[in-house]
Amino acid sequence: MAHFAYTTTTAILAFLFSLLLLPHSYSAELISSNDYGLESSPVPQSDVDLLEFPLNLEYLEAEFFLYGALGFGLDKVNASLTMGGPTPIGTKKAKLDPFTRDVITQFAWQEVGHLRAIQKTVKGFPRPLLDLSAKSFAKVFDLAFGRPLHPPFDPYANSLNYLLASYLIPYVGLTGYVGANPKLQGSTSKRLVAGLLGVESGQDAVIRTLLYKHALEKVKPYGITVAEFTDRLSNLRNKLGQAGLKDEGLVVPRFEGAEGKINGNILAGDAYSISYDRTPEEILRIVYGSGDEHVPGGFYPKGADGRIAKSYLQNE
Repeated sequence: MAHFAYTTTTAILAFLFSLLLLPHSYSAELISSNDYGLESSPVPQSDVDLLEFPLNLEYLEAEFFLYGALGFGLDKVNASLTMGGPTPIGTKKAKLDPFTRDVITQFAWQEVGHLRAIQKTVKGFPRPLLDLSAKSFAKVFDLAFGRPLHPPFDPYANSLNYLLASYLIPYVGLTGYVGANPKLQGSTSKRLVAGLLGVESGQDAVIRTLLYKHALEKVKPYGITVAEFTDRLSNLRNKLGQAGLKDEGLVVPRFEGAEGKINGNILAGDAYSISYDRTPEEILRIVYGSGDEHVPGGFYPKGADGRIAKSYLQNE
């Protein structure tokens, strides 16, 4: 028995001693983790900008989903996450059915978690000024159809309208995470982005699935099907992004469907059914609604924040 205790103690001491011999960065990564289960090894400076840029979209999603489902936003939920940034413009509680409100409420709290996770990993920046008014969304829909819709599209009017407006948001974020992933160097950065991408992709899949159920239904009072709405919005993002086909509606020509076998397109993907990627520049062109990363507007009337976004506004 004494021999066993001696052997066990010796093994433990040997293990602890071996940890002391490991490089600091490796040992820290091995035995440390933050509150969200993410490795807490140092984040390379080259990764910081790529991790901070998505905060622009995460702020947008959090506020849109929180206000839409609950009627209030980050200022009430957790003001510290805003880092003193201005309150969004034009937000309101949407007229949602119980099921849709439940789904959007889940999305809202998930986005709060995303903000906490990113700000736990990098310094971040204050919430930029966001224009989430019905008028702001109406401009996007008018641009997608190439003419004013009558009456102007109101994302807060009902569940279907809100889901169509939501179609605009998580997908842009997930393509950004796909684009950032191969450029990241640190394990902490890669783990964080992989985790964010997983949930953003899930949100987009849920939104697209709920809309696909009504794909052939005509949106009142426009007499235009849900499928055509999504096709127009996806085409607009392709046009604004200026990087070819990286966005698809819910119903596509058969040759564009998975393996060229089907028209249904709940999940958008390339010829190999792999998610499309976007650069920060493409994303700015889309969310500004200007097609130019140097010209703010749309949901970001004063522009996005962070070093990448600001680098295109510094001469403005």
